[in-house]
Amino acid sequence: MGRTYIVEESVGQYLSNISLQGKAFVSGLLIGQCSSQKDYVILATRTPPKEKQNENLKHPKAKLDNLDEEWATEHANQVSRMLPGGLLVLGVFIITTLELANDFQNALRRLIFAMEKSMNRKRLWNFTEEEISERVILHVCSSTKKISCRTYDVHDPKSSARPADWKYQSGLSTSWLSLDCTIHIDIHIPLSSTSVSYTLEKNTKNGLTRWAKQIENGVYLINGQVKDEDCDLLEGQKKSFRGNTQATSHSFDVRVLTQLLLNSDHRSTATVQICSGSVNLKGSVKCRAYIHSNKPKVKDAMQAVKRDIMNTVADRCEILFEDLLLNEIPEKKDSEKEFYILPHRVFVPIPGSTVKLCDYKFGDESAEEIRDHFIEMLDHVVQIEDLEIAEEVNTACMSSMNNEASLEHKDDKQLEQPIKTTVMLKIRQNIGVIAAFAVAVLAAGISFHYFSD
Repeated sequence: MGRTYIVEESVGQYLSNISLQGKAFVSGLLIGQCSSQKDYVILATRTPPKEKQNENLKHPKAKLDNLDEEWATEHANQVSRMLPGGLLVLGVFIITTLELANDFQNALRRLIFAMEKSMNRKRLWNFTEEEISERVILHVCSSTKKISCRTYDVHDPKSSARPADWKYQSGLSTSWLSLDCTIHIDIHIPLSSTSVSYTLEKNTKNGLTRWAKQIENGVYLINGQVKDEDCDLLEGQKKSFRGNTQATSHSFDVRVLTQLLLNSDHRSTATVQICSGSVNLKGSVKCRAYIHSNKPKVKDAMQAVKRDIMNTVADRCEILFEDLLLNEIPEKKDSEKEFYILPHRVFVPIPGSTVKLCDYKFGDESAEEIRDHFIEMLDHVVQIEDLEIAEEVNTACMSSMNNEASLEHKDDKQLEQPIKTTVMLKIRQNIGVIAAFAVAVLAAGISFHYFSD
């Protein structure tokens, strides 16, 4: 028996309203949440047309092999950044004419595998063995509106299509549970001078991966309490006079009580590392996760929160890199410091839902620009007054010293520049070398004194 997809009724209306307008097909993403029993789809968004492709797509005889896999995958990556904890890109939809109904399978199968591989490459976490790894392909006939729903196991390259049920439900996400968490981070990332091929981006990813282990092993309080992972998240909630859980939606406050440095069985030893600099990420990050209200488990809620913490920090770093590349940051002089305004999080509600999606805003970006980006990526109307700025504007400080290594990487569009989170970032060159020298001198002095005695 295949998967069952419970779909927000507005998604069906959205798909029905899409017109081919002479094009061979229209494709897009399906967004929602997985669970052990069924999957929930709460949003669909078409892939923005690529200008160079417009003419080709308008020919009815164009084959779906013309589907731009790279463009669609990049759209999935961009949308994935805008999803809070608990939400995923669950698959793709395709709308075609009746005569092209059988021409889409191979192209879309390749696409969902490529999308999943690309999104996983950017994540600081991995799916567990218990999690659902099936992704859906939905085909809609433009004339008859008949649908065909199939899934593939993206963890198995040899998997074949399996039929799945597609069922609409009104008000699906009007009672979803939200979990809010503000976490203070202080991440120190050394930039290795021994690995010349390592860019700042790669060094930072490695450093964040180590930090992610602390987030995974953290102790979390839900409304001030530590709860057993296997118990119901709504256990202990007050009941209304009719015996039902009070209110149609709930918001939980999540706090990180302790962040363990490493696994308890991991033995930590001091090491001396020669560095060309370091990156410090410091500040407060607003995190948010959502989970369906159908007997949610504590472990599922905590997993969604942890992944949102990791995602939002990693995404801000990546966005800042991209911004620096686009703006061609000029070469700095020795010991010169540069300050950057780091992006902060902005939330926007999905109409008719308790769920909010997010984006990231630099200080000089207007509300209109953020609104337009939401519309472009998600193909849904957003009102400026609905934008919820979650954090204050924060700054980043970068200081560096030019040397041969940094000059050699100038062709990498200066990836050896900043990073981002919510507050402060510093790149300090040569501090690692000085620290290593000081430790060596101290060790030699202690040894000399010991053997003299």
